[in-house]
Amino acid sequence: MAVCSSISISQVEYLRLDADFYHPKYLQELETWRTLDERIGVAKLSHLISAPVRTGRTPSARHIKEEDEIVPFIKTDGIREGRINFDSAGELPKRVLNGTDFIPADSVVVTIIGATPEIVGRAAIVRDADPRCVTNQNVAVITTNSKCDPYFLTAYLQTSFGRDQLWRHSRRTEQVNLNCREVERVLVPTPVISLQNEIGDMVRASFAATDDSESLYTQAQQLLESELGLDRLRFDKPVGYTARFSELELSRRADAEFFNPEYQAIISVAKEHSHSLLGRLFSIRRGVCIDPRLYNEEIGRPYIRIKELSLNQPLSKDDSVRIDEKYVLAAYPQARAGDYILAVIGATIGKINLISGELDGSLFSNNTACLSPKLHIEQPNAYELLLRSEIIQKQIQQRMAKTAQEKISDPELKRILVPTLPKPALEQLENLVVSSKQNHFLSKQLLDQAKSRVEQLIEEAVQA
Repeated sequence: MAVCSSISISQVEYLRLDADFYHPKYLQELETWRTLDERIGVAKLSHLISAPVRTGRTPSARHIKEEDEIVPFIKTDGIREGRINFDSAGELPKRVLNGTDFIPADSVVVTIIGATPEIVGRAAIVRDADPRCVTNQNVAVITTNSKCDPYFLTAYLQTSFGRDQLWRHSRRTEQVNLNCREVERVLVPTPVISLQNEIGDMVRASFAATDDSESLYTQAQQLLESELGLDRLRFDKPVGYTARFSELELSRRADAEFFNPEYQAIISVAKEHSHSLLGRLFSIRRGVCIDPRLYNEEIGRPYIRIKELSLNQPLSKDDSVRIDEKYVLAAYPQARAGDYILAVIGATIGKINLISGELDGSLFSNNTACLSPKLHIEQPNAYELLLRSEIIQKQIQQRMAKTAQEKISDPELKRILVPTLPKPALEQLENLVVSSKQNHFLSKQLLDQAKSRVEQLIEEAVQA
């Protein structure tokens, strides 16, 4: 439904004449900010920073040489849930960077350019423990002064109040965007520093839990690699290689990549262990394509797509979109607790997640397959780790069709060799992965608590 508002000339701010800036929602929130200023204090971000807000840059020369020292290059898609995802970061050679390009520790980074408002306003913090990194012109870098705990600011910017401030000051041109001076105009609540620190400590505890989660998962990966013998495997890039005609007949493949010695080495490692074909362990079902116009963020049946799957993170019901039950057909395949959802089409083929009890009955997309165990698996989390391991992923890469859109067929999936691990190793892997997931969800819970505490602080101050 269309909405409108009218303002007097005296109410025009920053020479902004675009209607979005004066949306009724934002004008109503101004009353909230006036009341908040009286109760706990409010300041423009420009009064809470130790240096002007700046963006990063993209150097024109980015070619990486063998001898170069590599620096992580943070982009918009790497800023999520308060943290930097360094796995998705690009790379730059250090020699093309200036000292001022590097992001200082405890700086808050915010996305300021994106195709949609949802992309703009993502906030995270660069910690002292993170690798030295730089960013591009789509990300603003905020360095706070002693009046503002940067971890409190990170939590605030992820609340509805913080995002609304960023969205209000953004301009809706071909892309949604803010400049650095507009970021400095964002209003920030300024409770006493001890209260800011209390909320900031929740964020710090959240990051500590994530660190523990990643450490436990790395331990599990290292243990698995040791059990499989992958830690002793070395790959040398071959000048050339050959295959017997009988191997072509047996595999029914004639593409050269299929016979790459790297894949043959992986299969040899798998055959050193007791093993079984994936098709004997799991039944395979393909998902369905559901019209994106039916997606719902809050109510309905979870619908798992490739973008929600991972090679190192657990899957939560909060990660997926939902489909209202009235649109769910009886013929739609459903994933059950203990199943695995595998990406089988696209650039991220091979990503896989275990379906937990909270996702029982989920729908899954046509770009994914559901692997349902034919026999009960006592250590499902250990098997998730195994299915994510190099020994399985390399076989998926070997057997997928190298077409315009990469994909793997059910018959090829069924031929993948799955090593059988001894029960003590499976139990140890299960404990490590479960502990890692518990810390992962604890981290999300603590971050959510910090954001909720900021919102509660604002709401209580307004209602007092």
